[in-house]
Amino acid sequence: MVAPSINIFFDMIVWPSISVPEKIFAGISHLSFARKDFRAQVPDWVPLKKDDTVVYSGIAEIALGSTILLAPKKQRETVGNIASLFFAAVFPGNVSQFTHRRSAFGLNTDEKRLARLLFQPVLVWWAWKSTRKGETPGYNIAGRFST
Repeated sequence: MVAPSINIFFDMIVWPSISVPEKIFAGISHLSFARKDFRAQVPDWVPLKKDDTVVYSGIAEIALGSTILLAPKKQRETVGNIASLFFAAVFPGNVSQFTHRRSAFGLNTDEKRLARLLFQPVLVWWAWKSTRKGETPGYNIAGRFST
């Protein structure tokens, strides 16, 4: 398992700017070494078993990373919309982790869990904004440099 401080750094700093292979790796981590931590984020009201929810969300994340990689330029906005919806869909997991005080991914204090919770809307916005026409120069959601 990765050290807690690295997980926080990954989630809050690196995730918004990393390339597709790392997004796919994050999906794979749902299915393997980080599975227990991801289960801590599944809200109790989800009608599936926590482990099943983690597996399905990992598969979805792998599919999303692959779609970002393979999507043609003209489909970039659609991919951004899907990525935004995905990040919004997992927001209840961040809320659940905060309200139930569940420690996972190095988020072992209320302050760290709150910071992660507040950062999720930034991910939603970033996924949407980075795929719009006329985006500012820099790395887009696929990790490709654009001008």
